[in-house]
Amino acid sequence: MPEYPYQPYKPPLKTLARNNRCQSTSAEALIWQQLLRKRQLNGYKFLRQKPIHGYIVDFYCSALQLVVEIDGDIHHARKEYDGERTQILQAHGLNVLRFGNEVVLNDIGSIRQRLIDFIADR
Repeated sequence: MPEYPYQPYKPPLKTLARNNRCQSTSAEALIWQQLLRKRQLNGYKFLRQKPIHGYIVDFYCSALQLVVEIDGDIHHARKEYDGERTQILQAHGLNVLRFGNEVVLNDIGSIRQRLIDFIADR
């Protein structure tokens, strides 16, 4: 089994991440059910609400070093924070893909294709 870089996290985030898993948004639940759970996407294992460094990311695949973030309405007001967060995650060697709630809810096929294209480019 290949080794992937360990991504450290702050231990107090673990409890918060567990709680977040029970309170998924409709967009998070849809992408989880239709694309990411049970290795549905080309056999890659994704985790949801994964603590990484000082953040909890929506979805994470260690084999791809990929973070998938689903941005709801609140993200319109915090673009600067999201940008900084993305830069920090990228500085740790992670790829970050962001999708809006509306795209997830209305065009899951385009997200599937974008993820497949990302995998093919690796």
